[in-house]
Amino acid sequence: MHILFLSRWYPFPPNNGSKLRIYNLLRFLGQSHTITLVSFYDPDEGIVQEPVPSFCKEVYTLPWKEFRPTHWKALLGFFHPYPRWVVDTYSREMEHLVNGLLEKHSFDVVIASQTIMAPYARKIQGTHKILEEAEVGVFIHRARKSSGTLGKFRHSLTWLKYQQYLQGLFRDFASITVVSEEEKSYILPLTPQPEKVEIIPNGVKVQDYETVMRNPVPNTLIFTGSFRYSANYEAMMWFVSQVFPLIQAEIPEVRLIITGDPAGKRLPFNPQVTQTGGVPDVREWIASSWVAVAPLQIGGGTRLKILEAMALRTPVVSTSKGAEGLDVHSPKHLIIADSPAEFARAVIAICQDPALREKIATSAFDLVKEKYDWDSILPRYQEILTGITSPKVLERG
Repeated sequence: MHILFLSRWYPFPPNNGSKLRIYNLLRFLGQSHTITLVSFYDPDEGIVQEPVPSFCKEVYTLPWKEFRPTHWKALLGFFHPYPRWVVDTYSREMEHLVNGLLEKHSFDVVIASQTIMAPYARKIQGTHKILEEAEVGVFIHRARKSSGTLGKFRHSLTWLKYQQYLQGLFRDFASITVVSEEEKSYILPLTPQPEKVEIIPNGVKVQDYETVMRNPVPNTLIFTGSFRYSANYEAMMWFVSQVFPLIQAEIPEVRLIITGDPAGKRLPFNPQVTQTGGVPDVREWIASSWVAVAPLQIGGGTRLKILEAMALRTPVVSTSKGAEGLDVHSPKHLIIADSPAEFARAVIAICQDPALREKIATSAFDLVKEKYDWDSILPRYQEILTGITSPKVLERG
């Protein structure tokens, strides 16, 4: 098949969670199909000058423009049936690029990665379409957790508009993939065809992690994640202000390393907190740490940051929200803690108990190898492709 893959994230190099999923999906699909990748890239990062992997036949890119709340398009969004961020970030240049490729090629399948790319695919006629990694949980959680009358009204209105938008959007796709049972439960009420919704969980290619040199530095904690995703920033604000001081009181020499784009957002100053910005290979940083923390308070999907740490045998402490969607048990595969005091105690326990650290690391690695290796997950994607392009699907239109 010839597949047109539309991506918000330029996945080379695969240095964040979204890019990792896209990279591994493209790598798998490219083994059997011809891939044309059309992707936005972040201007701050630029296009990394490295060879495009052979699994993509063609690659086309355009710069991404972040949502600008005070821009005239965003202000007009108040009067539009679509959410403001959908209105403001829509790119006519991307629309023209996709239309030009449709005139040049005959595609068998179009895959829109994440709902932000769905508008460019939904208008395409006569081609089977997949909406890959649909996520709505973060909007539901924001509406539920918002405080104050104005905040509750604003987030509830956003969720209402997004619901209506998604209900129309989902009708235009033959298949919708999500990463967890939780996300599926949020999406099922929005589509009259529940059989469309398929779970393709996040994973890691374990083989890519087994060769990484492990040399963990005592009392070093790590959090991996770009602050462009607001849930990551909110997680670190909570951790640095409420949890980390409790750990420092017990382990004065403890250090916290945060990798990923800070996106211009600041954390409370602490001399033992280091922000590296983007790094070429986050695996080396995780493997050099004693504990990986995932103190997420909101969000949806599943956390690739947790799976990466498990694949590198770095023990994880997470909130319930951070571990949501993963088939894990505390304290066997990781430790789940939701209050500042509980979270701090869990981190301290792992730092001070080598036997506990090794026990959790071994159980977590075994789990990832058994259930979350891309080699066992992604063949389901081929089944979806075969299913939506079968003669029966064609007859149903």
